[in-house]
Amino acid sequence: RKHESRHRIIAEVLRQDYSYSSVDYNHRVSDFTAPSLLQNIDCRFVISLNYKETRDMAALKYAGMDDTDSEDELPPGWEERSTKDGWVYYANHEEMKTQWDHPKTGKKRRCAGDLPYGWEQEMDDKGQIFYVDHINKRKTYFDPRQAFTVEDVLVKPKRYDGNTAALEILQGRDLSDRVVLITGGNSGIGFETAKSFALHGAHVILACRNLSKAIKAVRLIQQEWHKARVEAMMLDLASLRSVREFADSFKAKKLPLHILICNAAVCTQPWRLTEDGLESTFQICHIGHFLLVQCLQEVLRRSAPARVVVVSSESHRFTDLLDQCGKVDLAVLSPPQKDYWSMLAYNRAKLCNLLFSNELHRRLSLHGVTCNAVHPGNMMYTAIHRSWWLMTLFFTLARPFTKSMEDRQLEGQLWKRQISPSKCQLHPLACGTGPNN
Repeated sequence: RKHESRHRIIAEVLRQDYSYSSVDYNHRVSDFTAPSLLQNIDCRFVISLNYKETRDMAALKYAGMDDTDSEDELPPGWEERSTKDGWVYYANHEEMKTQWDHPKTGKKRRCAGDLPYGWEQEMDDKGQIFYVDHINKRKTYFDPRQAFTVEDVLVKPKRYDGNTAALEILQGRDLSDRVVLITGGNSGIGFETAKSFALHGAHVILACRNLSKAIKAVRLIQQEWHKARVEAMMLDLASLRSVREFADSFKAKKLPLHILICNAAVCTQPWRLTEDGLESTFQICHIGHFLLVQCLQEVLRRSAPARVVVVSSESHRFTDLLDQCGKVDLAVLSPPQKDYWSMLAYNRAKLCNLLFSNELHRRLSLHGVTCNAVHPGNMMYTAIHRSWWLMTLFFTLARPFTKSMEDRQLEGQLWKRQISPSKCQLHPLACGTGPNN
């Protein structure tokens, strides 16, 4: 841009943390007017900046713009611009004309994804589009997505696998208008899911039995980014009374609900009955979530498009719900102590999760509420196995071959199927944030 008081060229460099640095380079610049500005620049600059990460950058570094595209340089006198809806066009200042095709490659391009969280598109009095960075308190006519455009070609859906970390799933998404409710969000898969949503602007509610641990999880997320909107609420799935009270408290907030993730679960617990007279594994893993969704169903419908994500398990395949006549034996869902085996009780509950998810989708999809059941992955080291010493020993022995919650994609994995909470929860995120969410 031309400096306001002197004939100098000042380059505004958009850094990876989305703050700006002004670089004053004045080579071969004489007295000029604005139309001849580009003609007086006979070279291009590639500027690399190092910066110290701060809390404000934590949410922004995953905004989907960490790879630059510098392959197609423009001829002298040309400028790249973008429309309000993100399509790139090219202005020829010498001939005073514009075109959609790149003047060298002939390709059409568009800006990739949404604006990063904290950015807003506005229009000035002359009808020109400019962009406001509310976090860094800056305004610019440069579309921050423009440096990372994609070709206008048919793109295959992105594939996620065991190497994909939580924050990669939401890369480039602005979820500041979304409300997300996650049960069991204070640790493991739920915590990593909640953190990724919060660092991309969503209002996240952690529904947990242990409120003190939930509050600690909120603080951990806000340590990464102090503006993260996260709160904790009390929910004990082992008590149907608590589920109803939680639903009433949530409704009293007058919030929409765009994404409900039924994540909380217990496994390998000793046999015990809840205050409602049901076997605890069955009630916590299934019945409590079933009632929660029923209580919040109208909120979900009013918030459409909305989604329910049920975290199930591949272990649902190993169960015995059918009796000798091939019919579902409901009595085995909440068995007496003499017929109880903890792992089988967990498998039955996970099968119920799947059946519930399918039926819920059938009933609510016409109202804009979709439902997905997901398998989070095998051998992630969380506290779900804490109730049985043998399972704890098994997970401990397997831990050297698995990844921790903090490990990143670049560190790789020894075994493809053994993944960490930060990676295994990619399915709840992917299912919860499709094109309509």
